[in-house]
Amino acid sequence: MFRVSDTSHSDISPRRMTVRRTIFACLLAISFIGLTALMAVTLSPGGLLPLDLFILVCFMVTLPWTIIGFWNAIIGLLVMRLSRDPVTAVCPINTGDPEAPLTSSTALLSCVRDEDVESLETNLSAMVTNLIRSGYAPHFKLYVLSDTSLDSIALQEQEMSARMSERFQGQMDVIYRRRSLNTGFKAGNIEDFCDRWGDEHDFALVLDADSYMSADAIATLVRRMEANPKLGILQSLVVGLPTDSAFARVFQFGMRLGMRSYTIGSAWWQGDCGPYWGHNALLRLKPFKEHCRLPELPGKGPLAGTILSHDQVEAVLMRRAGYECRVLPLETGSYEDNPPHLLEFIRRDLRWCQGNLQYRRLIGMKGLKPVSRAQLFLAILMFLGSPAWIGFMIGAAVLGMTTDYAPYRADTGVVIFFTVLGMVFAPKIATVADVLVRRDLRTAFGGPIRVLLSFGSEIVYSAMMAPIMAVAHTLFMGGLAVGKTIGWGAQARGVARLPIPLATAKLWPQTLFGLAGLVWMSSQPIELVWPIIPVAIGPLLAIGIAVSTSTKFLGKLGIRSTLWRIPEETNPPAELSDLHLPALARHTAPVDAEPGLVQGDPKPAEA
Repeated sequence: MFRVSDTSHSDISPRRMTVRRTIFACLLAISFIGLTALMAVTLSPGGLLPLDLFILVCFMVTLPWTIIGFWNAIIGLLVMRLSRDPVTAVCPINTGDPEAPLTSSTALLSCVRDEDVESLETNLSAMVTNLIRSGYAPHFKLYVLSDTSLDSIALQEQEMSARMSERFQGQMDVIYRRRSLNTGFKAGNIEDFCDRWGDEHDFALVLDADSYMSADAIATLVRRMEANPKLGILQSLVVGLPTDSAFARVFQFGMRLGMRSYTIGSAWWQGDCGPYWGHNALLRLKPFKEHCRLPELPGKGPLAGTILSHDQVEAVLMRRAGYECRVLPLETGSYEDNPPHLLEFIRRDLRWCQGNLQYRRLIGMKGLKPVSRAQLFLAILMFLGSPAWIGFMIGAAVLGMTTDYAPYRADTGVVIFFTVLGMVFAPKIATVADVLVRRDLRTAFGGPIRVLLSFGSEIVYSAMMAPIMAVAHTLFMGGLAVGKTIGWGAQARGVARLPIPLATAKLWPQTLFGLAGLVWMSSQPIELVWPIIPVAIGPLLAIGIAVSTSTKFLGKLGIRSTLWRIPEETNPPAELSDLHLPALARHTAPVDAEPGLVQGDPKPAEA
């Protein structure tokens, strides 16, 4: 059923992709029906009263993404373990000749708005330098596309571009353009580039201000795009840069564990209808310019007008035009900075929330592939799951205060709880399993003891974070209903301690939710509520978590602890040396592959 192919340079037939998608849809449907029936059985002995039905409906809304994550992880693990070449198994496109010279012209698009110019210059200069060293520079041109609103920052951007243009004169052109109006946000910024310069290039590599890619990673994308004329978007697998932010360090370790099995599993059934995440991805400019212009949504209010989450819409439009969208699940050479503290993480998520909810107007667009419609629908459901989860928890709490649980089945309730819990963490469990059985990966992540300790603590951390985010999403969606919006502003990048008053002003609803949960749990038998203690503890400590994990002290402590280590810290790639990352400045020697938490001798770690 989960047969994988190791045939290089050949596509998977449409018939086989249909079989894969049918299998996945059946797994999703069977799991959804089974878990829904199990919950109905749990609630039904006393009769399904209105409160029971409310709990059941909320539970059903939360299920799809949990089930999808689980089956993506299972399929991803099977591909990783059974295929000699997992990347080719899920992205079976022509790789091109790695020794042949590039033949195309590619624009590097650095899309910025009110960003830290010093960091931006460091990243861009390092990328250009690496392309020059590798001999690829004649095939690239750098465009700094500014939507900056502040004249002082715009002046710094102009000076930066002038310095880079002078430094790389004769080797790579550097063009600076600033728009006076942020029309269309980032998508509008790229659209303006396409109208001005799109005909001069074959491809465009889209970069965020915090993006960084090695020359080899860029060339890999370009070679594959050159070798596959029907490939419209090729998304690289983006990993977090080594960071001195305590918040980002734990978060990106968890992401690193979950993303590989999840992405490989999803690519197995999505195939040529893959994702586009808006950065660190290569676009074929001609079809992108002709077919991927975003519509303005009619009406008034925060869900009308310009589409915020542009990337997924551009992907489905590219697919509608007959071009493939694929993800290349290689964890090499494609990086980004993750939000340095909780408030920025929430703000970024809320922008995605508003953008994804706009998709309700787009699901019915003519000509979309069935998989594309499903992706838009699931993108909406991703955030609707948060108020549904809050509703489920409140409904269960009310149920506990108004009954003694006698009319409900505890045995099936326990089965549901641990089944769903296992499904939620399945992507991380699957990748950890793959890491532990492969010596090279055990070495890269710092040894099995460190992997297990980091994994266990990250699970607790993410369990505490989940209700914090759910409360934020729910309140934000309530605000959308009365006309509040988030817009598109500059993002926080650097590590800086959050002021306690600011954290309190933003996170007091989470604290109140946690306090209410703690009061409710104190009135219930401990044997009944102990598994959900993180649900109350996380929100209750939200302010303290936000402030403490934003400090440089805790960030440095996280680095020194060597927990939540990513492979780039064990054996830093050469391409990161020009970035002068604080997280790597203290790196003196890799840890021995197996001994645990003690620094090993200074010989290089096994790659």
